[in-house]
Amino acid sequence: MDDHSLLVIMAVFVVVASLALVIQAGMLLGIYRASRAMQANAERLTPKVEALVESSRVAVDDSRRQIAAVTTRANDILDTAHKQLIRIDDLLSDAAARTRRQLDHAELVVNDALDRAQETVATVQGGVMKPIREITAVAAGLRAAIQFLTRGVRPSPDRVTVDEEMFI
Repeated sequence: MDDHSLLVIMAVFVVVASLALVIQAGMLLGIYRASRAMQANAERLTPKVEALVESSRVAVDDSRRQIAAVTTRANDILDTAHKQLIRIDDLLSDAAARTRRQLDHAELVVNDALDRAQETVATVQGGVMKPIREITAVAAGLRAAIQFLTRGVRPSPDRVTVDEEMFI
């Protein structure tokens, strides 16, 4: 190849390279303008975002205080409820123990009353009923003797036969 064609080819490549650099410079200029526009938009939004962040921070701080107050109150309520449950448990345990003692005492009283009633019945049987039976027996014997003595007459043979048959 001769020098002239070589110069032409080099000139073409230099022109292509310079066009590429011009296009790159244009693209960089476009990127620069776009970044400036984004920066302007971000600068416009920055006060709004800062205000939103500040109000969020205030809301979070208020919520923390309220949550702390609610937590404290809830803990107080739980402590009080726990104490009341312990008192109720003690009261129920005491009531159960007292009821058990009263039932045991009532059982002893009932058993004692039954024992005394049995002793009374035995005493009445031995002290009152036995002498009454003895008196009734003596009275029956006296009645029979009086009837025998007042009859005075001899018994009829039929009567004697009936009496003897009873002993046979």
